Amino acid sequence: MNNNIRRGLVLVISSPSGAGKTTICKKIIEDINNIELSVSVTTRKKRKDEIDGKDYFFRTEAEFSSLENKKKFLENANVFGYSYGTLKREVISKIQKGIDVIVDIDWQGTRQIQKHIPNDIVKVFILPPSIKELENRLGNRASEDKKNFIKRMSEARKEISHYTEYDFVIINHQIEKAVSQIKTILFSERNRRHRQLNLNKFIDNLK
Repeated sequence: MNNNIRRGLVLVISSPSGAGKTTICKKIIEDINNIELSVSVTTRKKRKDEIDGKDYFFRTEAEFSSLENKKKFLENANVFGYSYGTLKREVISKIQKGIDVIVDIDWQGTRQIQKHIPNDIVKVFILPPSIKELENRLGNRASEDKKNFIKRMSEARKEISHYTEYDFVIINHQIEKAVSQIKTILFSERNRRHRQLNLNKFIDNLK
């Protein structure tokens, strides 16, 4: 009988806005057992289809600053004028129980998490099939005005320049294929030797 216990991992998914990472994360959560989405804290306003505590923890600037001062974040950053942060308890407690966590963040947050838990993080960067397609996706977002659209396209190009900091890079030509590729990465990473906590004991029992 295999009583091997596995430590969970943190699957970081990054991409420029509009490249499909949010959709990809949701589909992975739906399709795979024992993996959960980390819910970030943010100071931006809630969109009409979002739920507090499910999509994000929506907090005021003062509330966010209080959490930051108390060092409650594993990572935090300012993006498009709003603050975002990943709560330590949202991640650490889960991976200690063997639960994998998907974190949907940008390159700034990825760097911070890398410093805190370098052995637990698996970094995946999602690229759009083309800049033209990215423009189409961002241009179709009802919440974006012309000024924000131009700003987001500029930020997207900066974000893309950080792809070299990631372990895996996937071009999102088609959502289902991209999801399948990430599943393959996840299943392989779950079997890393250092994540199998009782492996030595199991090996001893084979002798």
